[in-house]
Amino acid sequence: MSMTVNLWPMIGVAVLIAGFLLRFNPMLVVAIAAVATGLAAPHTAVEVLAVIGTGFVKTRNLPLIILLPLAVIGLLERHGLRERAQAWIAGIRSATVGRLFIVYLFARELTAAVGLTGLGGHPQMVRPLLAPMAEGAAKTRYGDVPEALRERLRAFAAATDNVGLFFGEDIFVAFGAIVLMVTFLHEAGIDVAPLHVAVWGIPTAICAFLIHGFRMWRLDRRLDREFGAGARINDLPNGDGK
Repeated sequence: MSMTVNLWPMIGVAVLIAGFLLRFNPMLVVAIAAVATGLAAPHTAVEVLAVIGTGFVKTRNLPLIILLPLAVIGLLERHGLRERAQAWIAGIRSATVGRLFIVYLFARELTAAVGLTGLGGHPQMVRPLLAPMAEGAAKTRYGDVPEALRERLRAFAAATDNVGLFFGEDIFVAFGAIVLMVTFLHEAGIDVAPLHVAVWGIPTAICAFLIHGFRMWRLDRRLDREFGAGARINDLPNGDGK
């Protein structure tokens, strides 16, 4: 018996693609895509609005969870959080960009491994703290740094956070990906304990730390070659960079 599949609801995907390509307001694009999908399903306009309203009521507290921390971080930045982070790291003469990133990578993996994934992240840690600290370490070691180097350091800061979170959270036994893998294997007739899957995430996390840490060591070496750390360090009070 043949069964006809209605592909018209996929029009919402086309609306999303077109809206993002044209750089329209993301919220407006998503809302239009949702309405278009509902009408093509087909549902009446009243049913579509009822579903959207129900979803809004169920998640009405979610914007507070997202926006309140961002507001706090914004106020801290406005009152000098980035400047204080740069000044603090500049006071540590032995600090380098690579060493800073390696320490943060270790802390990020360790905290993610025990489920504390919210302690890091781009908006709450990378932008207001890690990236300014890296810029401060570079300025102390090399003097005034060009804008291209600042952008490169920000990219490395974001990458370090991503690597630490991605491979660290695989060790946490209650992580969603581990539950998904265990469920998938169980449906395939293979029974595996979540703890067993999490334990096998440890070698991968160690390898990720070593590989990315080596990249950060190479970053220090490359910056020394490009900007000549020796002359700048000799200008410091101790003359040895410590």
